[in-house]
Amino acid sequence: MTDTTRLTTPFDRESTADEVLAGIDLTGKRAVVTGGASGIGIETARSLARAGAEVTLAVRNTEAGRKVAADITATTGNPEVGVAALELTDRSSVASFADAWSGPLHILLNNAGVMAVPELRHTPEGVEYQFATNHLGHFQLAHALHAALATEGGRIVAVSSNGHLLAPVDFDDIDFDRRAYDPWLAYGQSKSAVTLFAVEAFRRWADDGITTNALNPGGIRTPLQRHQQNMDVDPATQAIFDNYPWRTAEQGAATSVLLAGSPLVEGVGGRYFENSNEALPHDHATAPDSPEPSGVAPHALDDESATRLWEVSRRMLAL
Repeated sequence: MTDTTRLTTPFDRESTADEVLAGIDLTGKRAVVTGGASGIGIETARSLARAGAEVTLAVRNTEAGRKVAADITATTGNPEVGVAALELTDRSSVASFADAWSGPLHILLNNAGVMAVPELRHTPEGVEYQFATNHLGHFQLAHALHAALATEGGRIVAVSSNGHLLAPVDFDDIDFDRRAYDPWLAYGQSKSAVTLFAVEAFRRWADDGITTNALNPGGIRTPLQRHQQNMDVDPATQAIFDNYPWRTAEQGAATSVLLAGSPLVEGVGGRYFENSNEALPHDHATAPDSPEPSGVAPHALDDESATRLWEVSRRMLAL
């Protein structure tokens, strides 16, 4: 029987990644951090490296990745920080990354993402760009690395967002072929998909020794907001952005590294975390009074939707 007791830790919204991993030795562990050359990916990779892990930054821009890797090595003293090319919307790139991997993989941290792309874009296969980047590319990557993750009992960490509260997955029109495109609905749908992946991956792969969880890192000023900053928004929405309780990248990476390396979540899977604790259900009644929406929506943990998304994703990738 699944344990439904809410998991809490000594950490909170103010905790940093280094504080979460303090005293934890990850020597001998191998980690992949997608999008590890920008935003919270950098601080996630840095904390894992500081704890002793061998870290591979899986990035689109390998030149930027090499600069970040050198900086992480310089600040942590860990020389085992590498870089590999990965474009999540290019299925051949995902396959090449996985084909080049050898040996066990202990941590797959699906961190890369895009947000609120202003114009409707599709991949060459016809998949809406945010869904393809945030969910489908990572779905393909996890499948391709399944054997490596199962070798010694790996953890998959799926970076979602409180943006999932904006929209469930619209299974009738994932790619906005028939409905009007909305950047935020597309973003919300993609992040709901990220959480549903964690639910179903744990159900299917727990017997292989693989645990999977999703998380909301919180609001951090990073390049992820580049589209948002160029949008025309109404004064009320702009006021929300201006007064948002932004956190540092080190704080934003805390929940990621908790799920990646802490013994506090050993064996736990299929859950959604924020502020370094398992999230409470989202409360619509109090949401308008909160400057930072929190909690997890029922649609993001729905077992039936998780199973349906898994099968739809496999068909989209012709797996």
